[in-house]
Amino acid sequence: MSENKFSEENKGSGQKAQSSDVTGILSQLEALLDEYLVNKAPFALPPEVKEFIVKVSPYLVIIFAVMALPVIFAALGLTAILSPFAMMGGYGYGYGFGWGYAAIVGLAVSVITLIMEIIAVPGLFKRTKGAWRLLFYASVVSLIGSILSLSGIISGIFGAIIGWYILFQVKELYQN
Repeated sequence: MSENKFSEENKGSGQKAQSSDVTGILSQLEALLDEYLVNKAPFALPPEVKEFIVKVSPYLVIIFAVMALPVIFAALGLTAILSPFAMMGGYGYGYGFGWGYAAIVGLAVSVITLIMEIIAVPGLFKRTKGAWRLLFYASVVSLIGSILSLSGIISGIFGAIIGWYILFQVKELYQN
């Protein structure tokens, strides 16, 4: 019985160590991006533009979330409904593994990112640092998803850099 308790304690500490490793990596990435996208950036956004972005961003997140939900639901439903027809049409071989992997990764990343952004909305209205950090984490998840799906690596990297530039430029307007 004491062995069981010992293994459970080690299991919990292992999960905490993994969690702190991920948090540490994200903190290092945040510090690195802060250095290059704010302190060493060739130009900074004007204060009026930053204020406008911060005021508009919660509404944009809501609008894009509402627009994304039908697409995600359609992807879930249409994929299940149309799969037999793709097989009958002769598209079964190419449709199966390659399309399925990219679609599953893309769909999972979209759902995770959407959930993180929706959770951030109340904090975006209040301008909390936690909401800003959720948007940052969502952008990291999105970048990892584009790399894993192997379909949009270059566009994912460019999108992340542009998004991070804007996100880090307005970071100072979010307080705890």
